[in-house]
Amino acid sequence: MKIFLTGKPGVGKTTAITNLLRLLNEKAVGFYTKEIREEGKRVGFKLVTTWGEEFVFAHISFDGPRVSKYGVNLEVLESVISRINALSSNRLVVIDEIGKMETLSGNFVRWVNRILSSPSPVIGTIPIRSKHPLVEKIRRKYPVWEVTPVNRDAMPFRILDAINKEALI
Repeated sequence: MKIFLTGKPGVGKTTAITNLLRLLNEKAVGFYTKEIREEGKRVGFKLVTTWGEEFVFAHISFDGPRVSKYGVNLEVLESVISRINALSSNRLVVIDEIGKMETLSGNFVRWVNRILSSPSPVIGTIPIRSKHPLVEKIRRKYPVWEVTPVNRDAMPFRILDAINKEALI
């Protein structure tokens, strides 16, 4: 089972993922993204792992590859996916998100493709608009559920029902 969430920016995709992770009670491995705000303004993003670590992934002050005003630290992402590989045996893998910043890493793209071709169950998020070949492949091949203001609170329960029907946890 592989399910992906999409929706407009700020609609609640990550909130749905974090609420799902609370319901799963440590039965998943992966990461979600979290905004970094200073004085009310977004200045970057952290990767937060299911095992409790947080890493600054993108920031306005970083050098390196850029997406909009953010410099992206691909080494952080690649370190996290390496750790997920070590922990993911027969566990649900959570990937929030497969977006512009993450797909700057060829290692990340190859890792997602490996996870998709494996028997591991996956819950992920993708942008509502993206022309990246990996995102287009996901849209063609796997269920993609749109998160909206109307369904966002129920989405974690809908995903949990799908997981339970597959007897994955």
